[in-house]
Amino acid sequence: MLITETKGDNSIQLSVDGNVDTNTAPQLQTQILQAFQKSSHVILEMSKCPYMSSAGLRALLIGQKTATSKGGSLKICNVQPVVSEVFKMSGFATILTIV
Repeated sequence: MLITETKGDNSIQLSVDGNVDTNTAPQLQTQILQAFQKSSHVILEMSKCPYMSSAGLRALLIGQKTATSKGGSLKICNVQPVVSEVFKMSGFATILTIV
């Protein structure tokens, strides 16, 4: 998995390229938390992420809790259909801001 960071005017975008699984979820979590140290608004661009495991969901949950505690936001965009189904089945579609 490769994560590319792009700074915007008021936010940081993290573009995820590859599967988020047990091996790569810690990297995603670390990068989300580092992004929140630089900005209170983080966008996850997921168009190149075809798979997400429960470990990835945990990383997103920690990111969402961090956003809430900072009065910021975590937005997830361009979610692949398979990953979107994982969000719906796990109940994360109601927890996360998916645009």
